Amino acid sequence: MTNLYVGNLSWTTTETELKDLFSQHGEVNSTNIIQDRETGRSRGFGFVEMDQGADEAVENLNGFDLNGRNIKVNIAKPKRESRY
Repeated sequence: MTNLYVGNLSWTTTETELKDLFSQHGEVNSTNIIQDRETGRSRGFGFVEMDQGADEAVENLNGFDLNGRNIKVNIAKPKRESRY
């Protein structure tokens, strides 16, 4: 399974829109748009998990215009351990 980072998202972009877009390149296991804890508003980035088609999605969707924003798509880096 590959976890993809998707950045520069419009605040109006939904997880359903992400799933529909990435499904064109392979099966999407999950989508998660990160939200601000206090306001509940999108922070402008999220993650998409795919079993297959992740490399194709990165190649074809990095720079893609979604809701008026050129999204950034790449393989997500592992989550850092908190120091606290």
